[in-house]
Amino acid sequence: MKIATKIIAAGALLMCAGAAFSQNAVMPPPQNVLQLSATGTVDVQQDLLVLTLATSKEGADAATVQTQLKQALDSALAEAKRSAQPDQMDVRTGAFGMYPRYGKEGKINGWQGRAELILQGRDFSRITTTAGKIQSMPISQIAFDLSREAREKVEGEAQTKAIEQFKARANELARGFGFSGYTLREVAVNSNEMIPGPRPRMMAMEAKMSSMSADAPVPVEAGKAQVVVNVSGAVQLR
Repeated sequence: MKIATKIIAAGALLMCAGAAFSQNAVMPPPQNVLQLSATGTVDVQQDLLVLTLATSKEGADAATVQTQLKQALDSALAEAKRSAQPDQMDVRTGAFGMYPRYGKEGKINGWQGRAELILQGRDFSRITTTAGKIQSMPISQIAFDLSREAREKVEGEAQTKAIEQFKARANELARGFGFSGYTLREVAVNSNEMIPGPRPRMMAMEAKMSSMSADAPVPVEAGKAQVVVNVSGAVQLR
């Protein structure tokens, strides 16, 4: 019985040693593996207007400046909320900050502050008309964006384009290297949004507002964005 036990123990030690050796053994580098990537792009009309209203105040007393900013923001919010509608025109406050103003001797000689109100949504006319009615905060910036629904609507199309391009490139490169085909080893898919050419410029509107009637809508025109899906990975040539 003792001899049999020793034989079993010795066999277990050999198995453990073999497993440890196989784990520590240097694996040969993969052969005939090709790394490549492909991109699918779809142009889509931007459907969100992001309009920023802002006002700046300054004075010798911080409390006075803060009160002036709050009054301007409260008045703008009250006017904007009258026309707010979910997804068509959402209203939210933006930055609200107070900063000391320094004199030549490095001492605080006053305060300045800025408050923002942001109107965002799909109804461009509603947003620009509402902005024209708000007297306490002129338009500071105009930008355009792409809604999640618009992005998702074309993301599948961009993904299909990217996958087809990936497969075509893999086949072409495999034949170019003298192989008949390939098998997929690993792949990664990611998507993002791009705006072709220069981005829509953030337009300072205060000067233009002086030549417009108080409640006139601001003329705006959205451009196009690109929904881009990138497929990258490795294939085994065969």
